[in-house]
Amino acid sequence: MIKHIVLFQLRQDISAETRSAVMHTFKQAIEALPHSIPCIRQIHVGFNVNPAEKWDVCLESTFDTLADVNTYAVHPDHKAAAQHFVPYVAGRACTDFEV
Repeated sequence: MIKHIVLFQLRQDISAETRSAVMHTFKQAIEALPHSIPCIRQIHVGFNVNPAEKWDVCLESTFDTLADVNTYAVHPDHKAAAQHFVPYVAGRACTDFEV
């Protein structure tokens, strides 16, 4: 199995209200994806609660294979779920590892 972890840092120039709305909308859209992308075994979006850390959002997901991760990455429903989030992102880090 493959664990796919993505960390996002949001732009500093957006208001707290916009930040919260964007994060919650992204969470809802991403966590609905298993209904339309069957290769997703598990997916969860969490929000950082430690102000000393720079990453705001963590996406944690599990797939059977790296090929499944790649299928998910280019799936139109995944792209649609991310399209309103991406303009607010200042930084992104990703890792994929076997579990």
